Amino acid sequence: MKFPTTLIFGGTSDARQICQMMDVTGIDYCLSVATPAGVQQATGIRGEIITGRMEAEEMADYLKLREIKRVIDASHPYAERLSQNIFNTCQKLGIPLIRYIRPSDIDAVENPLIHKVATIKQACETAIRLGTRILLTTGSKQLVDYTEYLQGKTVLARVLPTAEVLKMCESCGLSVDQIFALKGPFSADFNRAFYQFCRAEVVITKESGEQGGFREKVEPCLSLGLPCVVLCRPEQQFEGEGIIKVNGLEEVKHLLAHFYQ
Repeated sequence: MKFPTTLIFGGTSDARQICQMMDVTGIDYCLSVATPAGVQQATGIRGEIITGRMEAEEMADYLKLREIKRVIDASHPYAERLSQNIFNTCQKLGIPLIRYIRPSDIDAVENPLIHKVATIKQACETAIRLGTRILLTTGSKQLVDYTEYLQGKTVLARVLPTAEVLKMCESCGLSVDQIFALKGPFSADFNRAFYQFCRAEVVITKESGEQGGFREKVEPCLSLGLPCVVLCRPEQQFEGEGIIKVNGLEEVKHLLAHFYQ
């Protein structure tokens, strides 16, 4: 059986759009996602979907077994460990890597209400000084860390509506009054009404770019006078032979049009 020779990592909306571009150009590929939620995010694509997290050794075995000739890392901007494993594995096996970089809006918004930090601990320490009811729009992956650092505060978590995520919220001690299971993207108007509804005093978010609705999350904070703590993206300086960096979906489109001819 002949397998696709291009493997894409990513359960994001960006990854799905890259898959759709490859569908249009007729390029065979497979998509690796970590969770069932990632499978749902990829609904409608033609490529094979592989589900489950891969550590470095397992990733190397898979790439060799499938005889992968090219890897596209379109994982979430904050998936540091995954991106590092992908980079190391491709370098070790000599497989060309296309590193997709989601455009950032972090420098587009400057305001005294915006507090930019580098770590989860710093985000929590800043939020504690600013209010008592703290809304997390950061997803569920590091929820354990946030609830640990924010002990004594009322933590409100907006998370994906999946059984796995809800179970995690409950294991962190969050009650039904603290869990808001919703699937984005959300408009600025929706977020404004939502912040008012849950009576948030501080919002913690990530530098998620246009695809993650960054401005739509920040602008309502400014209009409502709410402090917004932004966890900035980790710096990932991956340099090496066989690596191509692409910034945004337009660059991906141009690359696919020329690179795969």
